Amino acid sequence: MDNDFQYKFVEPEKSIADFVENIGTFRNLSDEAKEVVIIPDGRVDLFFMYSHSEPFQSTLLGLETYPEQRQILPHTTAFVVSFNPLAVEYILKTSIADLLNKGKELPPDFWNFKADDLKSFELCCEKATQKIKELLPTETDERKRKLFELIYSSKGEMSVKELSESIGWSSRQINRYFTRQLGLSLKAYSTILRFRASLEHIAQGKLFPELNYTDQNHFIKEVKKFSGVAPKELSKNKNDRFVLLSVLKGQ
Repeated sequence: MDNDFQYKFVEPEKSIADFVENIGTFRNLSDEAKEVVIIPDGRVDLFFMYSHSEPFQSTLLGLETYPEQRQILPHTTAFVVSFNPLAVEYILKTSIADLLNKGKELPPDFWNFKADDLKSFELCCEKATQKIKELLPTETDERKRKLFELIYSSKGEMSVKELSESIGWSSRQINRYFTRQLGLSLKAYSTILRFRASLEHIAQGKLFPELNYTDQNHFIKEVKKFSGVAPKELSKNKNDRFVLLSVLKGQ
């Protein structure tokens, strides 16, 4: 890890694990901007961030479908809650269909977070966890809960038809739900999760398909589509620019 660029990610408490994948922080301590590549991972991110040159801000980022280069400004500190899509409806109580590959700024006092809170990762974790607990629904649609459980456990490899038959919800209704809530089809989302699972293999140095790809060329094509580079270059992760891959390698 670059000493000037630090990050830490932890798993959430079990009570909120249906809605939150992980909670993390990163800091760019240098006087230079940090070049990173954001790659699709199937998560919805809530950021609280500030830097020496920018005021404290809260931002909700929708799902990504392609890689994007971004800069983390010098002396930036960020706290992030990475949600599973089920949280969009039940915790955030909104739709992110209009946030595909982009984000929106939230009120500066969202969830009552302040810039000073970011000085302590432990405090931020406690504060976010408590807030999410307060927002937990009394009940969830069992079909939706089971749907995301199967999508994740199969690493995106179950077909829409198989998922539909397993949960007793029509393919048409499922796709309408995905399009309305997340801005993309179930098939498109499942493809992103399969890439995410491949990323875990690439982090371990496995540069050949471990999942249900047609062949090596199909695997390379999909990795390039979502990361912008071939598996071999992605694995090298020069300058830790693929932050998600750096996190996976550290696990």
